[in-house]
Amino acid sequence: MKLQNSFIGARRVGEQTERKLWQQGVTHWDDFEDGLLGPKTTEYVREFIDAARESLDAGDASFFGERLPSGSLWRTYGNFADDACFFDIETTGLDSARHDVTTVSLHRGDETRTYVQGRDLTAEALREEFAESSVLVSFNGKRFDQPFLEDNFDLDVTTPHLDLMYTCKQVGLSGGLKNVEKGVGIDRDDDDVDGREAVRLWHRYDRDEDDAALDRLVKYNREDAENLRNLLEHVHETLRADVFEPHVR
Repeated sequence: MKLQNSFIGARRVGEQTERKLWQQGVTHWDDFEDGLLGPKTTEYVREFIDAARESLDAGDASFFGERLPSGSLWRTYGNFADDACFFDIETTGLDSARHDVTTVSLHRGDETRTYVQGRDLTAEALREEFAESSVLVSFNGKRFDQPFLEDNFDLDVTTPHLDLMYTCKQVGLSGGLKNVEKGVGIDRDDDDVDGREAVRLWHRYDRDEDDAALDRLVKYNREDAENLRNLLEHVHETLRADVFEPHVR
């Protein structure tokens, strides 16, 4: 599903009105005509379509981050997949006021980068990464990863943020990331590392200069980020089949 199929970003247009349009054969912005809705709502839809076209041409996902309901932000993926940034962090604990970020992995396009505390993990590096990204994608990142980064590095993250934890719940997938991955058939190379083990691995590296521990931590962190792409693609197709396709003639 692409953003051109969406009307829910217009004022006065909710899910019911959008479904009504789809059922009438209006499944793309190009299909919209006067007389399908009331005069004022039609004006709002026209305004939305014009602004949305300009934003797509400019590669600006922030417009849709502001106009789409949070539960519909998954629709941006069809247009912004190439610049979407799948990210995950590891920390020394759960309190951003007392604990530190140890590694940050970001997967965008065909490349994954991992930044490590004490080496190249800096506020400037993160600002540049987020500035190059159209949409951020995480799992529980709105409650944990993003606030942690903002607190630790004095960042103000404004890039639209799709938190897959909530999107997965829309298709009946709940629990932690590993549990959700298993539910859709995503396998891991090393299934023995979890959040607690990630903390221990960092301390072994930091205290004992154990490079093997850091390598294992980085591999775990990178896998978290990279698996999010496969998870989003699964959820995107499921939601498209559930939300959009039943109403298309």
